[in-house]
Amino acid sequence: MIIYNPTDGDAFTTPIKSTPKHCFLMTRLGKPVPKMVKDIGAEVKICCRKEKYIVIDAGTRVSGRDFLIKIWKMIASSPIAVGVVHESIPAVTQANIFYELGVAQALGKETLIVKSPKAQIPSDFIRTEYITFDAGFTKNFLKYIANLKDQAEHYEIVADQLDRNPILAIDYLKRAYLITGESRLRKKVKAVVQGAGLQDRAANSVELLAAAF
Repeated sequence: MIIYNPTDGDAFTTPIKSTPKHCFLMTRLGKPVPKMVKDIGAEVKICCRKEKYIVIDAGTRVSGRDFLIKIWKMIASSPIAVGVVHESIPAVTQANIFYELGVAQALGKETLIVKSPKAQIPSDFIRTEYITFDAGFTKNFLKYIANLKDQAEHYEIVADQLDRNPILAIDYLKRAYLITGESRLRKKVKAVVQGAGLQDRAANSVELLAAAF
């Protein structure tokens, strides 16, 4: 996949380091943070830890550089993006969360909305399945995580069928790798590159950038 810089529209021509089995949490970070929002974040971390996923957010890394580019790269490098919706999150912050959810969906990430019982979902997300933070939250969130294994298997099957489309095959294998962290998928990508005769392309070519994970 070609990833474009959000600040100038030019394509990134250097690899973005992959972080398999990571969950990018989009939530309220600045004070004050509503208690339920804190509780949601804590429970997401507990659930992810059970399945050996690491939860990160915009405050996890300090780059000293452009903040928006940092967010884009963190989303691009992770397989999962979870957005928190709560009626007490300021509108400006909630807008950022929805923007980041859109970025994640455009980049082919596994996205999920976690909402408080009273929170309203924008019309563009009406068809997006969400999980309400209530008594059944933990059970439902763990179901979501468990379903990712099936999704990764699906991506690998699709990749295996794309013998005449190596770039797309590489992208599907990368998505499967980010979810599972299985190194064998990286070996399959190398085989795709060699089988398509792409190994001699420039290091910053679309094909080899896609395969660099």
